Amino acid sequence: MKKLFALFALLAMLYGLVVPAFAEESAAPAAASTTTTAQTSAVATHAAAPTPNKGDTAWMLTATLLVIMMSIPGLALFYGGLVRSKNMLSVLMQVFAIFALIIVLWAIYGYSLAFTQGNAFIGGFDRLFLKGIFDPATGSVANAATFSKGVVIPEFAFVAFQATFAAITVALIVGAFAERMKFSAVLLFSALWFTFAYLPIAHMVWFWMGPDAYTTQAAADTATAAAGWLFQKGALDFAGGTVVHINAAVAGLVGAFMVGKRIGYGREPMAPHNMVMTMIGGSLLWVGWFGFNAGSALEASGTATLAFINTLDAAAAAALTWTLAERLLKGKPSVLGAISGAVAGLVAITPACGWVGVCGGLVIGALAGFTCFWGVTGLKKLLGADDALDVFGIHGIGGILGALLTGVFNTWSMGGTGIVDYVNNTIIDTTISGQVWVQAQAVLTTIIWSGVVAFVCYKIVDMTIGLRVKEEDEREGLDTATHGERAYNF
Repeated sequence: MKKLFALFALLAMLYGLVVPAFAEESAAPAAASTTTTAQTSAVATHAAAPTPNKGDTAWMLTATLLVIMMSIPGLALFYGGLVRSKNMLSVLMQVFAIFALIIVLWAIYGYSLAFTQGNAFIGGFDRLFLKGIFDPATGSVANAATFSKGVVIPEFAFVAFQATFAAITVALIVGAFAERMKFSAVLLFSALWFTFAYLPIAHMVWFWMGPDAYTTQAAADTATAAAGWLFQKGALDFAGGTVVHINAAVAGLVGAFMVGKRIGYGREPMAPHNMVMTMIGGSLLWVGWFGFNAGSALEASGTATLAFINTLDAAAAAALTWTLAERLLKGKPSVLGAISGAVAGLVAITPACGWVGVCGGLVIGALAGFTCFWGVTGLKKLLGADDALDVFGIHGIGGILGALLTGVFNTWSMGGTGIVDYVNNTIIDTTISGQVWVQAQAVLTTIIWSGVVAFVCYKIVDMTIGLRVKEEDEREGLDTATHGERAYNF
C-alpha cells in the first residue's frame, strides 16, 4: 500500500514538473481549429438529412466485428496462454464475462453517458436503453456524425463499434491481477470502474457535436464549449491511447498493488503454460486491431487507409526492436518477446494512427518496442508490483509514449496530417510544443482519474465481497476452485 501511495505522489510530482515546462509554449487551439478526436457521436441534424453511404456502413460493421474478435477470442487466448495451466479457464471466463457485462451496461446507460451532451466531464441520459435511435413508426434509424461534413453513418453502427471499445478496455485490466482475484469481485469492479472511470474519460476525450455544427466561428465556439473537457483543449486520440490503454493500464497497476502478489511470486516458476495459445491470441489481436484503428475513421476513407498502414507498420517495427533488445540483453530472441513487441507497437500507434505519416508511424512503433521492453523488465522491478501479464508495462508505457509522440508527429514538418479547421474547411498545422503539452494534459488527467477511481472501486469491492480468493483456492487453481472445470483433461 505504501508503494501505491508513493506512485500517486510520484505522478503528482511529475504533473508539477511538466506543467511549468510547457505552460508558456502551449496555446489552446481555436475552437474552429479543434479537429475531431477518434470517435464522436452527435446525431447529425441538417435541413436536408444526409443518407448514410452503404460502403461506410459496411466498413463500420466489419470493423466492429474485428474488434469483437480482438476480445473474444484474441485477448482471451493471449492472456490464457500466459498464465499457468490451472488458471487458463479462469482468465478465459473473466474476459468473456466482462465482455458480455460491458456490452449490456453500454446499451443500458454507458453509451448515453459517454456520447450525449451533458457537461464537460460526463454525458446525459438522452440515450438510456438506446432510446430515440430507432423509430418504430417509420422504421428509420437515427444517424451519427462522422468526421466529414454532410457524411453520416447509422447510429446503431456507431453504438456497436464503441461498445466493443468499452468492453475490451475493461477486459484488459484482468491481466494485471490474473490468477488470484475472485470472479465475483472481478465483475463488480468492472461494473464500477466502467461507470466512473471509462465513461467520463471517453466523454472528455471523444465527445463533440460533429463537424456540421462548425458553420461559423460563433457556432464553432458554442459547439466546442459543449464538447468533452479534453476535446476542448485539443487533445488528439485517434483510437484510444488515453481512453483505452492508459486508462486500463493504470487501473490494472493499482489492482496489482491492492490485490497483492501471487503466492510464491518471485520464488516459484510462473512461466506461461502455452505459448501456442498466446501466439494465436496475439495474432488475432493484430488482425483485429485494423478494425480498432482504421474503423475509428468512421468512414471508408483515405484517413482509414492511413490508420490501416500505420497499424501494420508500427506493429512490425516494434516486434523487430523488442526482439533486438531481447537478443542484445538476454542473448536469445523469444516468441513471447516478438508477440509482446507487436502488441506494444499496436498500443503506441493507436492514438496516433490517423494523425501521423508513415515515417512517424514507423518511428513510434520502433521506439515502443524498446520502451515497453524496459517497461516489463526495469520499470516492473522498480515498481515492485505483481502485474502478472504486464498490462502497465505494455499498455501503460506504450499508451503514454504514443499519446505524447502524437503531438510530435502530427505536425507537417514531421510528416503529419495537421488538424481540420471546419469553419473554413481547410487543414492547418500544429506546433510540437503546444500539441505535446495538450497531449501531456490528456495523459496526466487519465492517469490520475483512472488511478483514483480504481483505488476507490477496489476498496469498495474489498469491503463488500472481498478481492482475493482463499489461499487454498489459489494454490489449487481458479479453474477448478472457482469454475469446477479444467482446461486440459488428460
